[in-house]
Amino acid sequence: MANSGRPDISLTPEEQAAFLRENRKAALATLDKDGFPHLVAMTFYEKDGAFWMTSYGKAQKVLNIRRNPKVGLMVEAGDAYGELRGVMVRGTCELIDDPAAVEAVFAEMARRRDPSEPRPERPAALTTKRVVLKVVPHKIFTWDHRKLGGRY
Repeated sequence: MANSGRPDISLTPEEQAAFLRENRKAALATLDKDGFPHLVAMTFYEKDGAFWMTSYGKAQKVLNIRRNPKVGLMVEAGDAYGELRGVMVRGTCELIDDPAAVEAVFAEMARRRDPSEPRPERPAALTTKRVVLKVVPHKIFTWDHRKLGGRY
């Protein structure tokens, strides 16, 4: 029980790992030049405590990250309030401008989607226009409203 008398609804490390394996889409928040949030949907995977994804190097989110690497990332699931689960990350995004790194992230995403799927060939022009986004968490928040047992 939390000090407030409410049940602890955070995910255990094992639950968090399973949740992140099962949910591949995240909302990535960056700050634009005027300080407003810029939110985009991204596919990702988590490895060694970091969150990995790719983007075109000229995308607005990448321009925002070059200016300010502080980002937010949210992975969530559930429809009704009592079913909501999620992971929210506050972190710093490192941009890796290397076609081999982009190809490695693409390959890992494909492997995690379907390990039996053959590795797709990508034209070099695709990987040279992209960058890797590596989000290193500073703080992670988790929740699982199913642990409330219908008591809100």
